[in-house]
Amino acid sequence: MSDETGTPSTSPAPGPQPEEIRFFGTTWVDHSGNYGLRRAAVGVGALALAVAGCFILRFAYEGLAIADIGSLVNLLLVVMFAVCSALAFARTRTGFTERHDPEKQASLRGFLAIGFVGVLVAYALRCLVEAPGEKLRRQEYETALDQYTRRASRRSRNPAKKKGKG
Repeated sequence: MSDETGTPSTSPAPGPQPEEIRFFGTTWVDHSGNYGLRRAAVGVGALALAVAGCFILRFAYEGLAIADIGSLVNLLLVVMFAVCSALAFARTRTGFTERHDPEKQASLRGFLAIGFVGVLVAYALRCLVEAPGEKLRRQEYETALDQYTRRASRRSRNPAKKKGKG
């Protein structure tokens, strides 16, 4: 509470603050605020979007087949989406456990957009275990908390009360 106005203070607690995860905020820390329901909803939503994306890709393929542009182009299109989806799945899955270089991630943005089905499937599968990226953020948060408590405990003694030698 603020002493002057009697309103609740909005300043955060001392120490490191947990990083927010999309769709989960900071509920991943203590699994509060309908965390399980959110995980289920994100998983089902990602899976539904992946299925919808597959239907859209199928319609696009049928459009090219109707245009009769040739079997080689049809084959290249299928291979391109399959490879991009597989690599996007692998890249997204590893992104849940380790931080990627931001510059490299930005350069792969178009590639990940083409393989959007793989990204969505990775999200859906990860939601079966935990919030996407929770393990990485939990490790970083616990490390930061540990470092903060060690630093704070060293500073907790009053240096003015030191006993002199002799």
